[in-house]
This record gives sequence, C-alpha cells and structure tokens, in this order.
Amino acid sequence: MHLTLAQMAITALLVALLPLSLVWTSSDANKYRKLIWVSVFLTFDLIVFGAFTRLTDSGLGCPDWPGCYGAANPFLAHAEIVAAETLNPTGPVTVAKAWIEMIHRYLAMAIGVLIVAMMAQAWYQWCKSKGTRPEYKPGMPTFLFFFVCLQGAFGAWTVTMKLQPVIVTIHLLLGMGLLALLVWYGGRQNQLIAPVRTLSGSPTAMRKIRWLAGISALLLVVQIALGGWVSTNYATLACTDFPLCGGKLVPDMDFQHGFTLWRELGKTAAGHYIPFAALTAIHWVHRNAGFIVALVAGYTAWRAWGNVVLHNTARAIAIVLVAQIATGLATIYFSFPLTIAVLHNAGAALLVLLLTVLNYKAKFQHDLAKKAASGAGLSHNLPLKQQ
Repeated sequence: MHLTLAQMAITALLVALLPLSLVWTSSDANKYRKLIWVSVFLTFDLIVFGAFTRLTDSGLGCPDWPGCYGAANPFLAHAEIVAAETLNPTGPVTVAKAWIEMIHRYLAMAIGVLIVAMMAQAWYQWCKSKGTRPEYKPGMPTFLFFFVCLQGAFGAWTVTMKLQPVIVTIHLLLGMGLLALLVWYGGRQNQLIAPVRTLSGSPTAMRKIRWLAGISALLLVVQIALGGWVSTNYATLACTDFPLCGGKLVPDMDFQHGFTLWRELGKTAAGHYIPFAALTAIHWVHRNAGFIVALVAGYTAWRAWGNVVLHNTARAIAIVLVAQIATGLATIYFSFPLTIAVLHNAGAALLVLLLTVLNYKAKFQHDLAKKAASGAGLSHNLPLKQQ
C-alpha cells in the first residue's frame, strides 16, 4: 500500500511538472498569478474529463482506491483487469475504462500538487515580506488546499461506495466549487497586480447587477446538482421527446423515490429497483429548472450587456446559455451521444467560470462606484459615468 501511494505521488509530480514548467518559463512577470490561471485551466479540463469518465461508465474502471487492484497504474494491474473483463465483458472493469479512471485520478492529483505549490509560495512570500504584499495573503490558498483535500475524499468515496448517487453528485459540485474559487482568486490577483480603474454605472445600477449575478450563480448551482443527479442516476433518457415527456406535458412521476438522497445506485432506500417513474421525475425537474436558469441568467447578461467593463463577460454568458440549451436538447433527440453529453457538462463548467467572473467584476465595479460617489459627495442614486 505504501509503495503504491509513493508511486502514485511520483506520477502526480511528473504530471504536474509540465504545467509548473510552463509557469516557470513563461514571459509573465508574475509567476504566481500565472500559476493560479493555469490551475483554473486544468481544473476546467478535469471537470470535463470527469464527465467523460462518468458518461463512459468508467467510474469503477479500477474498483479500489487510490490504486488499481492495489497497483499504481493499469500496466501493473493488467492481469487482474483482463481477468475481470473476461468474466464480464460489458461490466464496469475493462482495460480502457481502467485507464480512463486512472488518468482522471492522476490529473486530480496533479492539480493538488499545483495548489500545494500555490500555498507554499504564498506563505513563503507573505512571511518574507512580513505581510506587506496583499497578493500573497495565504488565507485563500490555504483554504484551497483543504478544499481540494475534501474533494479528494469524495473522489475516494465515489469509488469505495460504488458510485452512490449523492456522493457522486457532491463530488461534481465540489469540483465546480473548486473552479469557482480559483477563478475568483485569479480575478483578485488580476486586480491587485494590474488594477482596472474604468468606472461604468452608478452604485444603484451595479448593486442590481450584483444581485442578479448572485441569484444566477445560486440557481446555476442548484441546476448543476440536478444535472448531476440526472447523470448519476442514469435518467438522461427517461424522457425521449420534447417539449413533452412520454407524450405528456406532466408525465407520471415518483418524486419520493427519485429524490431520496441516501440510497444505492439504481435502488430505492428500501433496496428495491428504482421505478421508471422516479427516473422520469429526476429528468423532468432538471429539464424545467434549466429554463428558469436560462431566463434568469439571460436577463442578468442583458442587464450587464451595456456596461463597458461587463459587456464581454455578459456576451459570453449569453452565447454559452444558447449552446447549453442546444446540447441539452440534442442529448434527447440524438439518444444521448457521448460527445454532446460531454459538451453539455463542459458548458455547465463554463457557465460557472463566466458567472464567477461576472460576480467578481460586478462586485468590484460596485465598490468602485461607491468610492467615487462618496468622494464626489454624490448620492448613491446619481449616475457617475454611463458608457
């Protein structure tokens, strides 16, 4: 066991060496900020690859944790994997699925290495400067370290608890949370290192956009949880028509069994096979909640569209919302093709990223507008600079 952990740690370090080398050799004068944004990029990739792992039924490609049949990689466990595949060729364990699962784990561990490097650098520079450099305040990177450890624990439980839906869904939400935290931290670094002083909008207008952006982000979290619940319960094809579901506007649904959280995959809390009406309820709720999210987030983007500082982010949110609706409908009409399903998950992650950016920018613009209004002796209701 100790040898396996050591071998996997070495593998994670080797995988992390590539992004660390890119950071070290980059022309960016601020390597720390570069490290944060590289971590954002890789975390986004990890979420997308995690969706691919789940959608290809590779979550139990290696049925133990952290290794694969007690080995550090599928090469060393090849005999055991082939034996399991021979006994059950359509089962969860195949050579391909084992590699998909282990690559997902290696990438997750590499991101952990990057966050450890981030935390170490923050503490070193903060102590070295005796607390005079705010960009190196160690609070956030330290929190990120514990957060990624929690995410790793849920990754382990995903395997050891045999893909229990609530564990897998929380694992997904934590991954999205990690992405949002890194994006927020990256935005803070951008503002500390290269301040944006453009002011567009009054405090009242920016306060409204902040509220809308916050509500949109909250609704998106709920929708991602519902989407994860659909995926982990294999309820994607419970409704194969649109806008109806099973030929009905409101189909027969079993909400009690569908939304019982603590139960095994494919089973009710009592241990019986989950009824199809429960899967229909899961799918129908996610589908209809999606339109609520699209309306609120779309309205938020429209309100932010005319703001010079927020315009590009608002436009990107609008584009991704349209694409997200299209891929969601395509999974129904094309009977759940893998590529479209992965793109749908990627769109959710991209919305998390963009709404985090919008929330950060709106917060900063609101704070800037308040300072400007206070300094000029103006009422908060009086526009400062409309662009």
